[in-house]
Amino acid sequence: MKRILVIDDNVYVRSLLREILELANYEVTEAPNGEIGARLFHQNPVDLVITDIFMPEKEGLETIRELRRTFPEVKIIAISGGGSRGDLAFLPTAKKLGAHRTFVKPFEMVEILAAIRELLGEP
Repeated sequence: MKRILVIDDNVYVRSLLREILELANYEVTEAPNGEIGARLFHQNPVDLVITDIFMPEKEGLETIRELRRTFPEVKIIAISGGGSRGDLAFLPTAKKLGAHRTFVKPFEMVEILAAIRELLGEP
């Protein structure tokens, strides 16, 4: 079973992703920010990371940079609703730092599932 780490400070986004991903037969770990997410990843690496961009403690761009530097093979999807300012300009930056795909919140679950399957080499 493939393992996915969901990093997002919004408990509702994490819960929704967990529910959908578990229904699709993935094992899911959750983290409320990049600091905890990076720590969990270092303790028990996963196949794919979904990270929000704007979070307290350690934000998504820094988390992507750290994971990519330490674990270059990990697949990463960045998601963002633009934070309190609605700024989506950071998604292209996430891609430059190593995110394989980016999604604007709210996103279609079918689209993110398709991206996960593609990144993990599944039919």
